[in-house]
Amino acid sequence: TYSNGAKKSVLGVRPDTLDQHGAVSEATVSEMAHGILGLSGADYAVAVSGIAGPSGGTDDKPVGTVWLAWAWRDGETNSLEACRYNFRGSRDEVRSQSVVIALQGLRERLRAHG
Repeated sequence: TYSNGAKKSVLGVRPDTLDQHGAVSEATVSEMAHGILGLSGADYAVAVSGIAGPSGGTDDKPVGTVWLAWAWRDGETNSLEACRYNFRGSRDEVRSQSVVIALQGLRERLRAHG
């Protein structure tokens, strides 16, 4: 989901999470990943939110800041890991790096927990 509205209405991200932490945050991608598990019935989920540029960055979250979260079903509960990355390059390069890390992280978790 790209828009904050879709994050809330589709994935169940709480409005106060977005207000307090912003869309590009550990809290938001964590709620997104848990929302994906709940919606899809999948065993694994990946959530990504970032500032690919060329504008939109701040001192705290410069262009290239990306948060990723991986969630998976772990018996009766869900487990989650989230990580912040700071990528360099053009908008397309930031987006490509995000996809590569998201898929590598999924593969690692499948090997470890699957």
